[in-house]
Amino acid sequence: MSAPEGTQSGVGGLLTRAAATWPDHPAVRETGTGRGLTYTQVEAVVQAQARRLADAGVEPGDRVALRLPTSVDFVVAFFGALRAGAVVVPLSPQAPGPELEKLLEHSGAKVVITRDAEEVLPTGVTGLTPESDPDGAVEFVDGDRAGTGEDIAVVSYTSGTTGPPRGVMLSHRALLANLAQLSGVEGVLTHDDRVLITIPLFHVYGLGPGLLQAVSAGATAVLSERFEAQRTLEDCAEQGVTTITGVPTMYSEFAALGPEELSRGLASVRRMTSGAAPLHPKVLGAIREATGLDVYEGYGLTECAPVVTSTLVTGYPKPGSVGRPLPGVELRLVDSDGTDQAVPLDPDDVDDVFEAEGETGLVSIRGANLFSGYWPDGGHGPDDEGWFRTGDVGYLDVDGDLHLVDRANDLIIVNGFNVFPNEVESVISLLPEVAEAAVVGIVDERSGEAVKAFVVPVAGASLSEQQVVDQCAAHLAGYKVPHAVEFAESLPHSATGKLRRMRLR
Repeated sequence: MSAPEGTQSGVGGLLTRAAATWPDHPAVRETGTGRGLTYTQVEAVVQAQARRLADAGVEPGDRVALRLPTSVDFVVAFFGALRAGAVVVPLSPQAPGPELEKLLEHSGAKVVITRDAEEVLPTGVTGLTPESDPDGAVEFVDGDRAGTGEDIAVVSYTSGTTGPPRGVMLSHRALLANLAQLSGVEGVLTHDDRVLITIPLFHVYGLGPGLLQAVSAGATAVLSERFEAQRTLEDCAEQGVTTITGVPTMYSEFAALGPEELSRGLASVRRMTSGAAPLHPKVLGAIREATGLDVYEGYGLTECAPVVTSTLVTGYPKPGSVGRPLPGVELRLVDSDGTDQAVPLDPDDVDDVFEAEGETGLVSIRGANLFSGYWPDGGHGPDDEGWFRTGDVGYLDVDGDLHLVDRANDLIIVNGFNVFPNEVESVISLLPEVAEAAVVGIVDERSGEAVKAFVVPVAGASLSEQQVVDQCAAHLAGYKVPHAVEFAESLPHSATGKLRRMRLR
C-alpha cells in the first residue's frame, strides 16, 4: 500500500514513513486479545478511521476526543484523527460522567471515539466506535488536511500548576522535537525493539516516549490494557519484550515477586525506564539483583511533551536523581521572578523550607519541545526568551544531575497524573456534613504520592471515611480519590487565613 501524495509531515507522518520503510514489520500487538497488525495494516485501518471522521463532518482544527484504553483501538483512533486534520484530545476511559462532560465542554470536542456505543454524551457531541479492519480499498483522505509544524496536534489535560484541569497545547513541532531529543540518547530505542506499553496512552508519557517513539523507530509496540505483575511478566516472556516504559508502581510490584520469576520473565529485556514519580532505591536494588538490569529514571511534564531529563544521559542510575537534560533541552534553576539564581529560603516561613543538600531553585526549561500555552488562547506558555518555569523545586549535584525536592505549589502527582487539591476539596465540600476540607499528597511507595484528605465535620454531624471516598469516586477520576481520610477538629491557617497544607503534610 503506497502512501498518498501530499502525506503529512507532522506527527501523523511517523506512521506513514514507518509503513513505507517497514511495511511487513509488526507494529502493534495486544497482550489481552492477541490482536496484531503490521505497519501496512495499521496504515490501512488508520485511513479508514480518517475517512469515517471526515464523513462525520470533522474539519481541520476540530477537536476529536479519544476515550480509549491502551490498545490497538487507541493507536488507530489517534493517527486517524490526525490524518483527518483534527486536534486529538486524549481522555481517561475511566473518568466519571461529570468530569468527562466538563472536559468535552472545555475542549469543544466535536466527536468522541469510544468503545461504548451507548455512552451518553453532551448535546452536539457525536460518538463513534473505533474503526476495525476495513473491507476492501479505502479512499484516501486528502493529506493536506493534516497538521504540521506549529499546528496543534494534541490537547492533553493536566492540572498544571495553578488550578483545575488545563488543556496543554502540544504542537506537531513540540512532539517531534522531543522524539528527536530522545533519539540523541545512546541506546534508547531501535527498530528491532519490542516495547511494552502498559501505562495509559491517554497520558503524554505513554503517548510520547511510549507509542510515538516506537513508531518513529519502526519498533513493535506491545500494548497491555492492564498491569498485573505476574501476568505482565508472562506477557514479556511470550512477546520477547526488549524494553519497558514504566512507572514506579510497576517496578515495585515486579520487585515484590521472587527473583527467579522476575529473572525468567525479563530474560529478553535489555532496558527499563521509569518516570512520573520517584523510584525507591530498594526497588532499584531488588530488580538489579534479580536480573542484572538497571532501571533508568527520568523527569518530564506534559508541557514539555514530556521528557526533560534522564539518567540515561548520565549513563547510570543514581538513586534520588532524575538525571541530566536530554540533548537540545536547556535547564536552569531560577528564583520566583525568573532570575538565574537559587531560590532563597526563609527559615521563618514553613512553606519555604525545602530539605535539600544543595541550593534549591525553580526548574526552568527551554527547548523546541515546549508547549504552545494552555487551551484555548495559548496563555501562560514559555516567556519571550523561550523559558518555561515549571513550579518544581530542585537542586543540581556536583555531577550536574537534577534532584527534585518539592513543588512550589501544592500539586500532587499520583503515578504521573496531576491532582490539584482544590478540585478534590471542592467535591468533598459538597457533602452537607463537611465544614472544611484540605487535601495533600503523602508518600506512597507504589505511586510516588497518594491523596490524603483532612476533613472537619459540621458540629454534631455523623460522617464516615467511606462517605468521603464514595463522594469523590462519583465525581473524580480514580487517581484523584483519597487513599486516606483523617477527621480533625480544625485545620491550620496563616494569620491571613491561608490554609497551611505544608503543616498537614
